[in-house]
Amino acid sequence: MKKITTYAFLLMILAGAVSCKKWLSLKPQNGLVRDDYWKTKEQVDAAVTGIYASMLGSNSDLSLSEYFFIWGEARTDMVSPGVATNASEYDIINLNILPTNAYCRWSSLYQTINYCNTVIDLAPGVMKNDNTFTQAHLNRALGEARTIRALMYFYLVRVFRDVPLKLAATTSDEDIAPMPKTSGDSVLLQVVADLKEAENQLPTTYGDKNTDKGRVTRYTANTILADVYLWLDKYTECVTECDKVINSGKFGLIGGDFDLFNELHYKGNSNEGIFELQFDAQKLNPFYNMHLASTRRWGAASNLMEDVFGVDQVNAIPLVDLRGEGNALRASDLTIWKYIGANSAASSLRSAGQSYAHWIFYRYADIILMKAEAVNQLNDPQQAADLVNLIRTRAHAFDFNGTPNPNSQSAMEKFILQERQREFAFEGKRWFDVLRNAKRNNYQNIQYLIDMAVISIPQDRQQAAINKLKDNNSHYMPINLSEMQANKLLEQNPFYK
Repeated sequence: MKKITTYAFLLMILAGAVSCKKWLSLKPQNGLVRDDYWKTKEQVDAAVTGIYASMLGSNSDLSLSEYFFIWGEARTDMVSPGVATNASEYDIINLNILPTNAYCRWSSLYQTINYCNTVIDLAPGVMKNDNTFTQAHLNRALGEARTIRALMYFYLVRVFRDVPLKLAATTSDEDIAPMPKTSGDSVLLQVVADLKEAENQLPTTYGDKNTDKGRVTRYTANTILADVYLWLDKYTECVTECDKVINSGKFGLIGGDFDLFNELHYKGNSNEGIFELQFDAQKLNPFYNMHLASTRRWGAASNLMEDVFGVDQVNAIPLVDLRGEGNALRASDLTIWKYIGANSAASSLRSAGQSYAHWIFYRYADIILMKAEAVNQLNDPQQAADLVNLIRTRAHAFDFNGTPNPNSQSAMEKFILQERQREFAFEGKRWFDVLRNAKRNNYQNIQYLIDMAVISIPQDRQQAAINKLKDNNSHYMPINLSEMQANKLLEQNPFYK
């Protein structure tokens, strides 16, 4: 088998005995792509496992969760640089992003996409070789591959806008060919088609909680599709997808007597989780050194407790939003707590060997707040307020900043955006949330982006950044120079030419 480069990747099968704690185990074994492989249903299952494993990262590149964190948080008002922040990260913070920036690379996402394409192309042929491989089994594998492919392309469109759309597997050097970019709108049409098809192929459960959270189900496809529809301003369709998840009765908000931090972020796989990238002792996440004070690249912004979560200075026993101190951050030293904290008292850290907090793609709170945003845009701010209050009640949130008029669509839009900021702090959603709201109605609310820049960017660099933000093309990253050199049909994103 020839060596495959650039956008082409051999299918690296990563399989092994299933962990009793996590669904995904990582004990790699090499597998060939065509003649010596794709003979049995077990090989198909191993290939599907390889899709999930590819998202955890390898020695040659970053974990996808690190890219997702940088892409979703670095340009926002939620984070601040630390002692080890590198030049590429400072440039993103200051909106001085160049095609040489290390975080403008997309090859890792295309690697996962190629694993998905390989399963989609080659798994159907296994039915000719293995008479125990059923249509239902095949459908499940195809549904998983289509859903993750759709998720990868959704990230690519939100970060780069127009990207190459590759839907066929690259399994040898003969399959390599330069590809031009496809418009972001056309890519999202394929994303929607993949998710609709996957919905009919995926199970509602695999039979145990950990697998249901770490592996895509029908409800994962519904949730991603709701998010895509929200990005596309298709609000009725978004509500429909949200309601499928809500009406399933399989998810709920963590609240009551439960420790929110412990259930959501320390233990993981909570009743609220819909899809979580599952790290464990076999494969640690990349966040420990990123957020540890002595090696910190990213800390929490200094104003979060006062301006985002609120500090109660009225009551003798202060009200406390459970999502702030001891959940999102440790205020005393601005540590991002979700990934390296050990308890909700914010008193002790995980050890380096315990750095296995999950990357949560989606949880049930997202469904509630996506539906709230959609119904508000459908001119029902009161229903939106009722949905937001479900989230606020479980978090013991208090009205330190005033209560929005439940009859005002514009006031509720801002409030939902603020609530998402509190709820999903450091979960890689803030930039996409603000951009989605800013670009609505032909960038009617571009001020959302400008206001965020005023908070996050040093004063001597603010005006240059604001001028850039007024050009809509600047909201998407440049294509890395290495990608441009490898694929001569690519054209640089307009702002960076």
